[in-house]
Formats: sequence, C-alpha cells, structure tokens
Amino acid sequence: MSGWLIAIISGALMSIQGVFNTEVTKTSSIWVSGGWVQLTALVTCLAAWMVTGRDSIRPLMEVEPKYMLLGGVMGAFITFTVIKSMDQLGPAAAVMIIVIAQLLTAYLIEVFGMFGVEKAAFEWKKAAGMVLAIAGIILFKK
Repeated sequence: MSGWLIAIISGALMSIQGVFNTEVTKTSSIWVSGGWVQLTALVTCLAAWMVTGRDSIRPLMEVEPKYMLLGGVMGAFITFTVIKSMDQLGPAAAVMIIVIAQLLTAYLIEVFGMFGVEKAAFEWKKAAGMVLAIAGIILFKK
C-alpha cells in the first residue's frame, strides 16, 4: 500500500510543481525558473544527504553505463516541457498527456527490456488500456 500512496503523492506534487513553475515563469523566464527549480532541488538533496547519513558520492563514478548519470540533464528539460505544456494547454490537459506519455514510454521500456530493466511480456489488455487512456484525452479536450 505504501507504494500506491507514494505514487499518489508524487503525482500530486508533480502537478502542483508544474503550476508553480509556470507561474514563476510569468515574472522571469523559462530558463531562470528551471534553473531555480534545479538549484532548490540541489539544496534540498544536499540538506537531506546531510541529515540522513552522508553516504559516499564516489560510487557515482562507478555507474555503468555512464549515460545513466544524465537524469539531472533530463530533469532540466522535463521542467522546461512541463512549464511550456501547462502554459499552452492548461494544467489538467497537460498533466493528462504527460502521464499518458510516461505510461506509454514506461511500458515500451518494460516490453523491450531497455536500460537494464527486466523484459516483460506484451499484453493486449495493457495496450487496450493505453488506447482507452488516449481516447480519454481526446474526450477531455473536446
């Protein structure tokens, strides 16, 4: 049950963060807003690291393949694309499309066993669920 609760909190925080970042962009710029998000995330992570035990950062250099270290770079572009989509589509429509894109991408990663993820079998019922979710977006936007 805790996984469900954590996922629900994550989704809610992502939606709220997108709205906050879009509003900050109205008085600054998208890259200033994105930079602020990343800087405050770094400060938060450093504070949590100081409080929770200060594990060594050396193992980061042992991560293979090295492209796995690009999460922060992706984070900057995630912030940018969330702000732009929320500004152009509104929070509800943007989040629906973002979540469906996340779900489709995650399912493809599982089915093809990409990035070290254990390969999962393709299931028609999951594909049908994806089609239904996309239909929901189309209905929502009309």
